[in-house]
Amino acid sequence: MTAGRISSAVMTHPVRRAQAEGLVARLGLGGLALDPDPDGPPSALRTALVAWAAAAPGASHHLVVQDDVSGPDDLLGLVGHAVGRFPDEALVFYTNWHARNGAASRLAALAGASWVRAVPDEFTPSLSICLRVEVAADFLEFARESTQRHDDELLTGFFRTRGRMSLLAVPNVVEHVGTSSINGHATQGIRLAVCPMDAADAEQLLRHGWVLEDVGWLPYMRYGEGYVRLVGQENDPDDGRGHHRWRDALPEIGLAEERVRQTVADRMPADLASDVARLFGARFAEELWIHCLMLGRQAAVAARRYAPDADVGPMAAAAGVRLREAAVSTIGPAGLPPERRPEAGPEQKRLMTEFAWSAIRCGELLLDR
Repeated sequence: MTAGRISSAVMTHPVRRAQAEGLVARLGLGGLALDPDPDGPPSALRTALVAWAAAAPGASHHLVVQDDVSGPDDLLGLVGHAVGRFPDEALVFYTNWHARNGAASRLAALAGASWVRAVPDEFTPSLSICLRVEVAADFLEFARESTQRHDDELLTGFFRTRGRMSLLAVPNVVEHVGTSSINGHATQGIRLAVCPMDAADAEQLLRHGWVLEDVGWLPYMRYGEGYVRLVGQENDPDDGRGHHRWRDALPEIGLAEERVRQTVADRMPADLASDVARLFGARFAEELWIHCLMLGRQAAVAARRYAPDADVGPMAAAAGVRLREAAVSTIGPAGLPPERRPEAGPEQKRLMTEFAWSAIRCGELLLDR
């Protein structure tokens, strides 16, 4: 399968037309999908329907990109290789650093995977997504009568009806640009890729890396606090998308709070904790460390249970090291409340990354012996 069978479109609004045209020219994309009612109420779905309907005759797959991203010059080539490997999957090439799917991507990176199955109880990251043209047509039929204005939410509903969520590319070569939002997401603050990578590394990983299909229970952070996504919670008719604080979730995931607290007391580095607390508060420092401790535990479980023994080669192995570093580098900034993320400059990020690693490396201490 070659990139030549992939058509593409860039979703945009007239206020961003010049930005979108620059993206089309820079990346060799197919053209613009303009909001058909730019003076109407904000609706990403309205423009997404135009974009998904723009698949070119003869194309096997269609890539839709939003206008507020950057990407490598060979984005279409990289997407083409991924489509050749997974022709029947919905492939996502950007995942938000602060979302549950972002946490799944971090867990996958730490476990050694290059792809991860999206969780079914959260929006589908839609800044850069590729579908088979037949699936795109099915989505159009599914979406046409919807009153939903968020295409990312409706994509999740669509995939759930098909019984198979999208595949997230763990290394992200597409990056979000800016903090403005036509669709009302500006309150979420700085929104960046969870595992930013250059195209050369990403290509090695996406070609040769394995797929993590099941992350198990999933630790994630939200507005400075730690949470756990429970296995199967999407099936709860009353609280399928609820947020469960990590303390409240412990009985469900089989961990004793005493064990977690003892690990914190024994292993959390006091000097780093003090530095993070001085910048962002003692509560955030503890929540971040416990979140990373639980993340390290789940990554160790996934690696033991699912990681193949096959040798991926030295180039992919080296890229995998850099992927893990990229994944951990975003934990701290993404875990902060949106209004505080701008305070995380290079030195603050370095500090939080070192602090995060100190917890991740202790994750195996929470495993049953």
